[in-house]
Amino acid sequence: MAFLELTDIRKQFGQAVAVEDFNLKVDRGEFVSFLGPSGCGKTTTLRMIAGFEIPTEGSVTIDGADITNKAPNQRNVGMVFQSYALFPNMTVAQNIGFGLRIRKESESAIKERVDEMLALIHLEQKGHSYPSQLSGGQQQRVALARALAIRPQVLLLDEPLSALDAKIRVSLRAEIRAIQRKLGITAIYVTHDQEEALSISDRIVVMSQGHMEQVGTPFEIYNFPQTAFVASFVGTLNTTTAEVVDSAKGILQIDGARLATAEKLDGRQKGDKVTIAIRPERFSFASEQKKANVVDCRIENITFLGSIVRIQVSIGSGKYFMDTFNNPFLELPKVGDKDQVTCSREAVLVLKD
Repeated sequence: MAFLELTDIRKQFGQAVAVEDFNLKVDRGEFVSFLGPSGCGKTTTLRMIAGFEIPTEGSVTIDGADITNKAPNQRNVGMVFQSYALFPNMTVAQNIGFGLRIRKESESAIKERVDEMLALIHLEQKGHSYPSQLSGGQQQRVALARALAIRPQVLLLDEPLSALDAKIRVSLRAEIRAIQRKLGITAIYVTHDQEEALSISDRIVVMSQGHMEQVGTPFEIYNFPQTAFVASFVGTLNTTTAEVVDSAKGILQIDGARLATAEKLDGRQKGDKVTIAIRPERFSFASEQKKANVVDCRIENITFLGSIVRIQVSIGSGKYFMDTFNNPFLELPKVGDKDQVTCSREAVLVLKD
């Protein structure tokens, strides 16, 4: 039985449907990210778990108990907000212990728990400081400690790192994941940052316009996108329309070139159109190695991206990207050169309609 379960969730504001047909089962101790653009319904779904919004339809259960219509203070969940939401007139220790005081725990128990949380977030010396005396990253650590202090059944994080600069985000997301693993707490994390979701999640729920597009591990989401939206939103991807040449053998045609896919084309007839996707890193030059698909191309552009060199090639009338790792001895072609690129059958993904 799932620890956290959302069943047939629908949320409507007036005539606008924010979330629809949302079904998810989360295991105890799992770290699940809701990933999608602004307005896709991910924060609304999180708020329904927290109790700040009540579903128009459907149910939310934690450890078998139905909490759908319970108030936030009647649910044992911890929430970390994007804006930190710390009390400016309270010290760090008072902020962390706030929820415990609301629950009327003894002062000795509160002090013990606060000290434990300060050690967990490595801010033992900051207990008497005020939020204004802390950096953004330190404030977010305090917000995390406050959410964890009440020993919640589920930890909810609403884009907690979006206000921080890039380097701090990377280090703090790793710290959040390490703390979650150490405590074994079930966590739901909302983000629009694909790299963030891919790097810290056990599973990712990709959302678009209130719907679940795909649920899977980071490996599955990145390597095997099921819809055109997931393919375009997660990572860089070449997508194009291909024509079925031979469904039994998986032969397709794009821009005058033929490609073979390992995916089944059951129900497709010769001449049918399908959308295919190929990750840039799945292409390589045929001179380096030859795979199932070898096609003629022309070098259109070369972009240096640090550890990656991105090469744009034209195949027929279409333009595609290929990525190769940078190294000091890399010999690059010149713009305008004619060459051949290759990829495996497994690299050619056929997306759902």
